[in-house]
Amino acid sequence: MIRLLRKIGWIKQPHDVISRNRAFFKNFDKSRPLADYSFVVFDTELTGLKSKKDEIIAIGGVRIRNLQIDLGDTFHCYVRPGKLDHTKATLVHKITPEQLKMVPPLEEVLPRFLSFVGTDLLVGHFIGLDMGFVNSATRKLYNGTLANSCLDTLRMAQIYKRVILGRYHENSTSAKDSYNLQSLSIEFNLPFFDAHDALEDALQTAYLFLFLAKKMQKYGVVSLSDLFSAGRGINWATL
Repeated sequence: MIRLLRKIGWIKQPHDVISRNRAFFKNFDKSRPLADYSFVVFDTELTGLKSKKDEIIAIGGVRIRNLQIDLGDTFHCYVRPGKLDHTKATLVHKITPEQLKMVPPLEEVLPRFLSFVGTDLLVGHFIGLDMGFVNSATRKLYNGTLANSCLDTLRMAQIYKRVILGRYHENSTSAKDSYNLQSLSIEFNLPFFDAHDALEDALQTAYLFLFLAKKMQKYGVVSLSDLFSAGRGINWATL
C-alpha cells in the first residue's frame, strides 16, 4: 500500500541521502567491539526545546576512531533560524540574533553535517532531544529520518552507576540532576569545557563517552550489542 501511495505521489519518496543511509543500517552488525566502530559525538544549540516551533542555531561534532578523539576532524557551524528573535534560550547559550544574521540557514548546513556524519554511529548526551530536531529537519528536507545507531551518554552513565555499580538507591530529584553533563564530568574528573557551546559540549560528551565505554569494558560490556543489552536492564520509567 505504501509503495502504491508513493508511486502515485501521495507519499513523497525519501531522498537518495535517506535511502542510502537506511540501506546501510538495514542489516548493521552490532556484534563487534566498540573500538571497531567510528562515532560522531554531536550537540546542538536551539532556540528552545519545542521541536514543532523551535529551531537549531548551532551544530557541533567531533569524531572518535578506535576509541580515541580525533581533534583534527571536527564540525562546528552556526545556523540562521527562520525567526531571528531573542528567546529564553538566548540567556543560556548567549547566541544572539545579531550573531546569526549572516550565517547560513539549515538548508545549507544540514547537508554538510550529514556528509560529516556519514555512516558513523551517533553519540550525544540526552541524544533524543538533538536527534528529534535533526530528524525533523531531515524529514522536511529529505522526506525521511536517519537510521544511524545512536548512543546516549546519559543512559550509559545510568547503566554504569545503577546497574554495574549497583547504586539503585539514587532515585531522588538531586540524584537525577547529577546525570547532567557537567555534573558527570566533575564526578568522573574529566577535562572540562565551556557549557552551552555546541562544539565544546560535543567534546565534553566525547570524553564522557570514552570514560564510560572503557570502564564498562571491564565489566564485560565489550561490543555494541552488549551496550544495548545492558540498557535493557534499567526501568527507564523510574528514572
